[in-house]
Amino acid sequence: MARDQDFPTRTEIHKARKAELQAWARKYDLDDEGLVADLRERLLAHIEAEGEAAEEPIEELEEDMEILEERVYVARAKPVLSEGTKALLVERATRRAHRPAFRRQEWFRYKRLGRAWRRPRGHHSKLRRHLGYRPAMPSSGHRGPRGVRGLHPSGFQEVLIHRPADLEGLNPERQAARIAHSVGTRKRVSIQERADELGVRILNRVVE
Repeated sequence: MARDQDFPTRTEIHKARKAELQAWARKYDLDDEGLVADLRERLLAHIEAEGEAAEEPIEELEEDMEILEERVYVARAKPVLSEGTKALLVERATRRAHRPAFRRQEWFRYKRLGRAWRRPRGHHSKLRRHLGYRPAMPSSGHRGPRGVRGLHPSGFQEVLIHRPADLEGLNPERQAARIAHSVGTRKRVSIQERADELGVRILNRVVE
């Protein structure tokens, strides 16, 4: 049979509905009767018999495999922490999971107020006086452990970076860099390259 048009791929055949399968079967002079599974099997057998490659070319697949092999996974740097600090980080995460969501007074009544927390100041405010069933208010009892306050969840101490020179003197075992949002793309790339040389982790690294 002369091939005047491309055959459908295997993926297209498996995703096609019965009407499409029957149309292809009639196009290639095949029997269009039977179940969907029969039509698919009939079309696939016809494609294999004609020697048509319904999948992607082997050369393209090999190129994709080479690209994947070239990508080497590099684990993110982790801080050097004592056992006590690690325990405090776990405790902080546990407290945070059980910490209530602090909402502004009557946030549910007026949409214009929003949900962001604002300390109640009204003289007759029942939330301010902790009366009855009112929700919880922020207090010192909800704070995390003192030893890990201000640390990144990974355990690093964050240092704000504006230029590559700011990376000098950082301790890669305890400190990590966070590039300021005002830094442009060109300088951000240079900062990342310098951080790789020094072994400093970038917390808000741009995916290359």
